[in-house]
Amino acid sequence: MARNRVLVVDDESAVRFGIRDFLEQQGFEIDEADSCQDAQHLFRATRPDIVIADYMLPDGTALDLIPRLKEIDSDIPLLVLTAHGSIDLAVRAIKEGAEQFLTKPLELPALRVILERLLQKQRNHHKQLASKTRQIRQAVNPFIGTSAAIRSLADQARKILTTESPVLILGETGTGKGVLARWLHENSNRAEEAFVDLNCAGLSRELLETELFGHEKGAFTSATASKQGLFEVAHRGTIFLDEVGDVDLQIQPKLLKVLEEKRFRRVGDVRDRQVDVRLIAATHQDIGSLVREKKFRDDLYFRISTIPLSFPPLRDRIEDISTLAQYLLDKVASDLGRGEIQLDESCVKGLKAYSWPGNVRELRNVIERAVLLSEGRSIGLRDLNFDGHSNVAAPFLDSSLTLLELEKRHIERVLHEEQGRVERAAKRLGIPRSSLYQKIKKHHIPTSRI
Repeated sequence: MARNRVLVVDDESAVRFGIRDFLEQQGFEIDEADSCQDAQHLFRATRPDIVIADYMLPDGTALDLIPRLKEIDSDIPLLVLTAHGSIDLAVRAIKEGAEQFLTKPLELPALRVILERLLQKQRNHHKQLASKTRQIRQAVNPFIGTSAAIRSLADQARKILTTESPVLILGETGTGKGVLARWLHENSNRAEEAFVDLNCAGLSRELLETELFGHEKGAFTSATASKQGLFEVAHRGTIFLDEVGDVDLQIQPKLLKVLEEKRFRRVGDVRDRQVDVRLIAATHQDIGSLVREKKFRDDLYFRISTIPLSFPPLRDRIEDISTLAQYLLDKVASDLGRGEIQLDESCVKGLKAYSWPGNVRELRNVIERAVLLSEGRSIGLRDLNFDGHSNVAAPFLDSSLTLLELEKRHIERVLHEEQGRVERAAKRLGIPRSSLYQKIKKHHIPTSRI
């Protein structure tokens, strides 16, 4: 790793020697200048990590030098040295952009500590910039497509960006609820604060409670230390609770208290803590039905559903599939270093013919699998593998099939995707349940499919 480079600007050679000798022993690389002009030349040529400049120089002062160097590179920190320090001079130097103002004679160990702190601050700043750039580059647009359904969702989402009210995102598994939640956060007034997410599905009451609210040391047998809950971590930011319909009934009153009073209590604690968070929740379940079945509190439901957003399933936005598939293909190909890859016409037809029970998540899996298993610059129907079965879409495009055969295969497929639930299959097919039973009997579809 390259050593940190320091530019020392002082017209006294003895001062420069003392600083150089000490800092070189600490692993720094040193460049020297004895005037403003030389400092500008070296600064431009070497791009140091930090500058140490004496206030009085033969051709000017540090107050003259600082703006010139800042014009070349404003991110490089500068320290100003002087034998005649004053509060007024220090304030002027800081206003011009100096990070520190030190008086001579220097305490060299203290100088080393200051340099290390400034360099660490600079590294952290660069990391933050890189992280923000990466987030912008990797940000996923939840509204890809031109269908009426996705345009309507985009319009609704943009209208609520300035509100602090809870949002409930409804939609099937894999539609993109989590992507929409992050988009809402990153475009809100809380974008610079934390975005914390938790999938509530399958978590026991005890685990969910300690994850959300934290616990105190000794609250239970394995609580050997205090732990912050996610509400504390998300303070001033956004917390996203996916599959909120699975939250245990005993946890729901505590969740309601946080939303209504902005207060909660850690497990094992006796005092309330204040918190300022915005809640976004999501579920694939019909919470209205859960409320009627007494599996979800109605007061909590009314609180979290202040602003409901419904994410349409992929099968209801067929016209978006080609655009969305190409977008995902470009992203996957870029991640895998494959260059530009296109979807051919047969592939697009196959993608549109499929019903996508796994929605966008399944589409991405199909695209990624096709890229990994193909070697060319084009993805065709033969490269598609749906849910582990090759060429699932091919029968839909087989012109040798009769209409009856095509109908039978389509019914079998929908029944399979709905796990034999006739009522849901009939709804997807757009026919009454009684009609579907008649067709099942007519086509001799095995009862094992139902």
